Amino acid sequence: MYPSIRNRRLRNNPAIRDLVRETALSPNDFIVPLFIVEGTGIKEEIGAMPGYFRMSLDVLKGEVKQLWGMGLKAVLLFVKVEDSLKDNSGKEALNPDGLMQRAIKTVKEACPQMLVMTDVALDPYSSYGHDGIVANGKILNDATTAVLGEMSLSHAQAGADLVAPSDMMDGRVGVIRQALDTGGFTDTGIMSYSAKYASSFYGPFRSALDSAPVAEKDIPNDKKTYQMDPGNRLEAIRETTLDIEEGADIVMVKPGLCYLDIVRDLREAFDVPIAVYQVSGEYAMLKAAAAKGWLDEEAVMMEQLLSIKRAGADLIATYFAREAAKLLG
Repeated sequence: MYPSIRNRRLRNNPAIRDLVRETALSPNDFIVPLFIVEGTGIKEEIGAMPGYFRMSLDVLKGEVKQLWGMGLKAVLLFVKVEDSLKDNSGKEALNPDGLMQRAIKTVKEACPQMLVMTDVALDPYSSYGHDGIVANGKILNDATTAVLGEMSLSHAQAGADLVAPSDMMDGRVGVIRQALDTGGFTDTGIMSYSAKYASSFYGPFRSALDSAPVAEKDIPNDKKTYQMDPGNRLEAIRETTLDIEEGADIVMVKPGLCYLDIVRDLREAFDVPIAVYQVSGEYAMLKAAAAKGWLDEEAVMMEQLLSIKRAGADLIATYFAREAAKLLG
């Protein structure tokens, strides 16, 4: 009899589709990136990221309370550092009263249950816009990792639950783990950007934090000497293996949609939690297309997030977290 198997029986109505759905989203899947600036009463929209804002610490208090009330339980903090505080050593990154350290404390005071993750990299603090210390036209690896270890310890002392090194220096997870353990913060976790690619999708983010590499003689104006080549796949396995061996609790793939094959590779290779960062360029493209009426923003947003989770992600850092949480109820 033809056909004896009819797959469409399980698509007949919303109820049956919901019952047999293999992948589902919830607010528990999302990490909310937040951009922090100095000042009071500031909530300024980022030009290249419509609907997303930089905010001062007083505004941050109300923001995290709202997020928690929506079922969003994790934030990832980034700071826009004043130019006068930038140098080539990362000195301000270690300031116990720096903007990042105060932001961590602000979140914990406003909403103690909120999981606080912090960006660990030197580019917001660098006069060159690089993730590491620059010397003789090169980004130094070992000198940078030493500072990243101190930076992570400073974040833990301020109350961070997890530190998130986004720099892609070799060996930095091990250095950070040792710094945390030696400092008495054995319970502070590490979410490592293990497979972070030298992508062209980061432009709006760098604009938001004024952290783009500076074009100067003999200094690279891109990050290709430390972030991964978009053409490489097996390298992501090597990088992630090393990070896990060095003590990473969560590993991350960045960006998202163009690298879902990498997410699937990591999911099949490892049994640790995997995060994906749906980056600023991905956000900006959808916002722009929706503003033109070319795409249904809500439908495409949810389809993108679902595809990231279906590929194998346990956690998704996304600028759509608030909007998605509203739709998920």
